[in-house]
Amino acid sequence: MIGAIVSAVIIGAIVGALGRLLVPGRQNMSIGLTLVVGIVAALIGTAIAAAIGVANTRGINWIEHIIQVVLAVIGVLLVTRMGIGRGRGGRSRGSTTT
Repeated sequence: MIGAIVSAVIIGAIVGALGRLLVPGRQNMSIGLTLVVGIVAALIGTAIAAAIGVANTRGINWIEHIIQVVLAVIGVLLVTRMGIGRGRGGRSRGSTTT
């Protein structure tokens, strides 16, 4: 059980980071939110891979990992477009201080 949680966090971090790298431009997301997006993408990607019968392959499950990264890209796009990852403090783009 502990091993599954640790591996989900590690795979989620990798998948989330890859998802952010593949989305063009700057994403205003925290590391924690990236981790959550990656974990959710990894879990859903594993479920999809199991449903289509490609989860149990010999060696590295490339198809499963590709599904996970694509889902992470979609997750990062959704989070950044909805403005969920934006912080409360700081200046807006149009504001100036003198």
